[in-house]
Amino acid sequence: MGGFEQDFHGLSVNDQGRLDALYERLTAEREGFIGYPCTANFDYSPLYRFLEFSTNNVGDPFVESNYHLNTHDFEREVLAQFMDLTAAPPHASWGYVTNGGTEGNLYGLFLARETLPDGMVYYSEDTHYSVNKILRCLHVRNIMIKSRPDGSMDLDDLRETLRIHRDVPPILFANIGTTMTGAIDDLAGIRQILSDLAISRHYIHADAALHGMILPWVDRPQPWNFAAGIDSLAISGHKFIGAPFPCGIALAKKTHVDRIARGIDYIGSLDTTLSGSRSGLAALFLWYALRSIGRAGFRERVANCLEMADYAIDQLEAVGRNPWRHENSPIVVFDRPPASITSKWQIAIHDQIGHVITMPHVTRNHIDRLTADLAALEPVEAHS
Repeated sequence: MGGFEQDFHGLSVNDQGRLDALYERLTAEREGFIGYPCTANFDYSPLYRFLEFSTNNVGDPFVESNYHLNTHDFEREVLAQFMDLTAAPPHASWGYVTNGGTEGNLYGLFLARETLPDGMVYYSEDTHYSVNKILRCLHVRNIMIKSRPDGSMDLDDLRETLRIHRDVPPILFANIGTTMTGAIDDLAGIRQILSDLAISRHYIHADAALHGMILPWVDRPQPWNFAAGIDSLAISGHKFIGAPFPCGIALAKKTHVDRIARGIDYIGSLDTTLSGSRSGLAALFLWYALRSIGRAGFRERVANCLEMADYAIDQLEAVGRNPWRHENSPIVVFDRPPASITSKWQIAIHDQIGHVITMPHVTRNHIDRLTADLAALEPVEAHS
């Protein structure tokens, strides 16, 4: 199985069979995995030996801990690379490896609430569904802003809403690539509105789950990082980089983090993260990917993904599905396909649209097979 001799350590024949069946099912399903933003082609086999340790990156990655089975040194190197990629202020930024994008967004909004306890969160209707749940957990006042047809935040609605509530410090949740269409909210436009309304107390968090590992490698990125005026940011590790488990990073200005830091005797470290125990493997796997692929490798991967997105648009146009995409995004939006297609190709849908995402593992063969399936639909089904 996968080139490795299996040792089931006393499992029953039935249980062994279940594991074999699971492996076969996942292998087969991976062949049609083109609708969600996770890279499927990665090889971390050189790190498998570290599975024998109970690694735990508990506590602050920049502070020594009493728990020595950790990968904090590798985590710090990962964070340093992400700080460089996101133009985080030197010596004034902090971060940690998270369980994924939702934790990163929760952390950013938690810092925002602690910085502006009387604040109001503004987010667009195209924001990821988890953010509404986060706001309920934090008990933060919030207002949903309209989205434009392309998925980006409607700045006219934002301006008017901020004007009405200008006595309340705003917390802006900006999408750096929305879930369905890959729309990037206009940070320059948001900051201009804040300036026009003379709103000096504010906080901007950026959700860059997928596009945070795309925009650093393109020639003309939209404003998206700390240089564009944000206070915190979340990027997923299992999306564009690829990993066998969810992971990500959260970055923030250190002045915000200092507000929540607490010393904990039990671990001999600072409590600056959301979770207590954290995966030491996540930091190690991200370090390995960043080092083995390298800057030139990521730039090439991004270029190939965007080229594949253009190919997908051409092929989907040829079968009448009205495809389009945003600049610097591998998310190709097209007319919602029927259930037979969404199930086979694991395509995310919303209202009247669906999308494919040309991640590094998606090939022309995937696109050709998808469009062949679409072309073969019966007329009634094709318009369902």
